[in-house]
Parts: sequence; structure tokens; C-alpha cells
Amino acid sequence: MEMLYERCAGLDVHQHSVVACARVVADGRVAHAVETFATTTHGLLALADWLTERGCTHVAMESTGIYWRPVWHVLGDAFELILANATHIRNIPGRKSDVSDARWIADLLAHGLIRGSFVPPTPIRDLRDLTRTRKQLVREMTRHTQRLHKTLEDANIKITGVITDLLGQSGRAILAGVIAGEDDPERLVDLAPGRLKASRARLIEALRGRVRPHHRFVLKLHLEQIDGLQAAVRDVEARLGETLGPVRTSAELLTTIPGVSTTVAHVIVSEIGIDMSRFPSAAHLVSWAGLCPRSDESAGKRRSTRLRKGAPWLKTTLVQAAWAGSRTKGSYLQAQYRRLKARRGPMKAIVAVAASILTAVYHMLRKGVPYHDLTAAYFDSRDPTTLARRLIRRLNALGVHVEIKTPVPIEVSF
Repeated sequence: MEMLYERCAGLDVHQHSVVACARVVADGRVAHAVETFATTTHGLLALADWLTERGCTHVAMESTGIYWRPVWHVLGDAFELILANATHIRNIPGRKSDVSDARWIADLLAHGLIRGSFVPPTPIRDLRDLTRTRKQLVREMTRHTQRLHKTLEDANIKITGVITDLLGQSGRAILAGVIAGEDDPERLVDLAPGRLKASRARLIEALRGRVRPHHRFVLKLHLEQIDGLQAAVRDVEARLGETLGPVRTSAELLTTIPGVSTTVAHVIVSEIGIDMSRFPSAAHLVSWAGLCPRSDESAGKRRSTRLRKGAPWLKTTLVQAAWAGSRTKGSYLQAQYRRLKARRGPMKAIVAVAASILTAVYHMLRKGVPYHDLTAAYFDSRDPTTLARRLIRRLNALGVHVEIKTPVPIEVSF
């Protein structure tokens, strides 16, 4: 087997230690040197010096949780680093140890058998941390809001059925009155500053409950948590605006896609970056994101077409954008969704729309151009003959006899 790197190393990374195996070829013979280092800053600097002494140029490691990141930060400036998916470089069954794992990684790297994972540059990684943190804060806010609803139901206050936004101006005013100890439903209704769609009589009946001091305590607790989370989201968004600087133009370019909001554009840029040279084609990017069927075939039979796990943070965001894009009237995405929904169902159709959005993102970032919509008439104009056949089949299914006269348009007789 061809050898690509004569001096390389494999690292088996753990939380408190990292086992390094340097593989050096000299005079036609392969020598392995193994050493264990601590994952403290001093230990990682010693690892860098140890690898330098042995002339290693390339270093590979597994993506074990978050433990690989400090190693990457320390060694990134001195060596060509390769981050490998642990499932792709699994060792053959048998005796297993940290030393054998490090040696196995070094041997695979020397022969070019490790496919490196996508690791964006530091500014993009910082942006990714902020967008993911914002999403986690919003999720936690939603959980506390649901607990507010649960507590109100326990107190037999049916306000959630008559007020659309419990955390809006009117909803908060009523919640503040309940927490303050107000029991009269008419006075609680008077606290709402805005005009509500529900009638006054319905509001009064909905607010007529049995609120105990325990309920007031729990409502106050969750409301304070929500206020704190909202303040944290504002801080993250302010920091996000500062970090977004170099890629702001690219993010704004993506908002020309139907269904892609500013928040979605920020997530896309933070997850894949703006340099599309890392992905050979749009199909590779779609596969990396997990938006295409997996390849699982044996004996000429496809055993599974389920989606790969891919990038969960990116995939969920693109699916949300696809739902919004499928509701944009007159757009290509809406036409694609409706066309596939009839044959494959709504879930597979929406995944296909998400894949189309990501394909457009790839070409837009690569060429620096805005989105060009093909419009809803694209599929009809692409192959009029196929469209005519499909419409004839639908008419026949309805019991309508169709008589075709060329080149006269289709005549329908009942």
C-alpha cells in the first residue's frame, strides 16, 4: 500500500491524558515511539515539542466529545491536523488499549486512509458557539413557558385558551396581578392594557380559578427565569452582531432565499462557513448535512434509505426554513414541495426542499450571487409532455374520457 507520510503521529485523546504514537520511516524501516502526556496546557506544549523532535508533519486524532479541541488549539499552528470520525477509523476486534489505538491511527494516517472531518476556522467556530447557545437559551425559555401554562392549569385559570401570547403585554400584566395576590377576575381583566380578541365575559370566566400561595410562588419563579433568559438572549445577539462582521455580507446574501430569515442565515453561515472549497460539490455538502438518503446496499438490494444523522444543528434549522419556503406563494420551493408531497408524503417532501435550499446556499456562497427563483412554473415548462400525461391520468382517474388531437390542444368529453 502506498505511503503518503513518512513522519506522522496518531493521538488517542482523553479528558486528562493523551497517548501519542509517532510513526517514523527511516532507512526503509518503520519505527513507532509512544508517549503519554497530560491534557493541561503545559502537557500539550510538551507534546508539541515531542512531535517536533521526531519531525512529524501530520497529526491525526479522533473527535472524542470536546476533548479534542484544546489539543487542536495548541497543535494547530505547528502541524497539519486531521480530525477523524471515530466510527470511520474503528480498530479491528481484539485486544484494545490506548497505545494500540494511537498506533492504529498513526498507521491509517501514514497511508492516507483517514478522511478528515470539517473543522471551520476559529472565527466561524466562535460564531457557531454563539448561535448554538442562543438556540439552547430559546429552548430553555420555551420549557419555562410551558411550565407557566402547567401551573395556571393546575390553578384552573384558563387564560392560555383566550390569550394568544401569554408573555405579551396583556398576558404579563395579568400574570403580575395573579402573582401579587389579586383574586378578583374582573380586576385582573382591567389590568390588561391592550385590547384582546376574547370578550370581557369570556376573560372573566377564564380567570376565575383557585390560586394558592404555592401557585403564585411557582409562577413568579418561572417568570423570573424567563426574564433572565430573555436578557441572556439579547446579550448573545449583541455579541453575535460583533462576531458576524467578516461574514455579514454573505449572511445577508442568504436572506434572499424564500424561508431563510436573518436568524437562519446566521446559523447556516456559522455551521458551514463561507468557504465552499472545503466541499467538492453541493451534493457533498447535502450529504454532510444529512439531508440525503444513506448508501446502504448489499447483494443488489438497498437495505435502508433513512437519513444520516449528519449535522443536527444545521439540519433542524434548514427543515424549519423549508416549511417557511414551502408556504411562499409562486416560488420554486412551494412547487417542489407540492409536487413531491403528492407522491412521497409531506415529510420526505420537506426534506427535499431543505436539500434544495442548502444546494442554493452552496452555489450562492461559492459565486457570491443572490438567489434566483425558478418560479412555480419551472416544472411545468421543463417537460410539457410529461405534464400532459400526468393531467390526462388524473382526468381518467376521475372518470373523464380524454381525446387527444395533435397539435390541437387537449379536448375533454364527458
